This record gives sequence, C-alpha cells and structure tokens, in this order.
Amino acid sequence: MIDMEVTYTFQLEGGHVERFELRFDPETMDYLGPVPASPPDWAGMEVERCSHCTIDVDYCPLALRLIKVIERFHERVSHEKANVVVEMEYRTISADTTVQRGLSSMLGLIIPTSGCPHTYWFRPMARFHLPFSGEDETIYRSTSMYMLAQYFRQRQGMDFDEDMSGLTRIYRDMEEVNLSLARRLRLASKADSSVNAVILLDFFAKTVPLVIEEKLEEVKGPFARYLKR
Repeated sequence: MIDMEVTYTFQLEGGHVERFELRFDPETMDYLGPVPASPPDWAGMEVERCSHCTIDVDYCPLALRLIKVIERFHERVSHEKANVVVEMEYRTISADTTVQRGLSSMLGLIIPTSGCPHTYWFRPMARFHLPFSGEDETIYRSTSMYMLAQYFRQRQGMDFDEDMSGLTRIYRDMEEVNLSLARRLRLASKADSSVNAVILLDFFAKTVPLVIEEKLEEVKGPFARYLKR
C-alpha cells in the first residue's frame, strides 16, 4: 500500500521557503516522519506532562513529531504573512494567510497521527484532511466522524453513543493536551508562532462541545429530505 503524502509549503516574507513533506501509513494513519536521534530536553516526557497521560516512555510522542517543525519556525512571529500551499493526492489548496494559521492547519494533521493516545480519535479527520477549515466545517466534520464511528461500533455489536456525549469528553481531553503542548513550545521557541498555532487549535477544542447542538441546528436545512416520514 502506497504511503499517504501531504506537502505543506510556506512562502514567507523575504522570499524564504519552508517545505514539509509529510508521510502517513494510509491504513493506520501513523505519521512516518523522522524522529531525532538526540531529542531536545523540552521533548522529555516529564516536561509539562499532561495530567491525564498514562504512557511510560522517555519522550512525549507528540513532542517528538513536532521537533523539526519547531526548529524551523521558532523565530517566526505568529502574524507574519505567508502563502501556504498544501498538496494532496486529489487537490492542491493555497491560502494567503499568517504563519500561525498555516502552522495550525499543519499541526491539525500531525497531532492526531503522532502517537499520543488522547489524539487518536481524530485520525479519521486527518485521513480526509481539510486545510484551513473554519469553525462550522470543523464541527460538521467532527460530529460526522463521531457518528460514523458509532455506526461501526453498532455493526460490531458494541455499545454506541447516540447523543454524542463521548465526543465532548474527547474534546475535553484535547484541551489538556493543547495546554501542556503550548507550555512545552514556550520552552522551545523564541517567537510565538508555534504556541499561537496550538492556541488556534485549542479554540476549536473549547468551542465544539459548547456549540454542537446550536451549530448542528444551523446546518439542518439540507437534511430535510432525510427527515420526512
């Protein structure tokens, strides 16, 4: 099976270019990027460890997968303008945006695939990655993903969650991951772009549980045909 590949190219001010060729196992969505032989101290498991972490390893798997990204952006400020081009198998998407938003989109792909057990739930969204997605798109995609997971559970004779209460718990756990990660990155970076990229992701983690019902009502209209008896 051929690896899944996604390329992020950041065209920065002054003509500087940063390019990230990201590879994933298409079946498991494990991130196949390199891990440094001698990781920095800030990637150590006991540095800003998540309060709900249960794994016993020397280095945080999420931090390990972000080292190369942080090294290349640790002096970039969050509001710096950037043209970001994302190349995927079936499409290419570009955006005139900021460094923090481009990084946030890329981290939204790397974090679920890093090996952190609290982020595994979002691997289906990573498999069908949508760069620069907004709040409404994120809520639609995350709730659709969760309910499809419940369909698979039901088909296998397992208990399933009809009211999506489990999705709220997943996002609450992600808030803790994001908080700890932001603290780590403050230790690793001179500037704020990487930290603020995580803060943008955390905005969704905080918002989604609060507005699921409200936002789903807003997109209910196109489903009218499904709701006729």
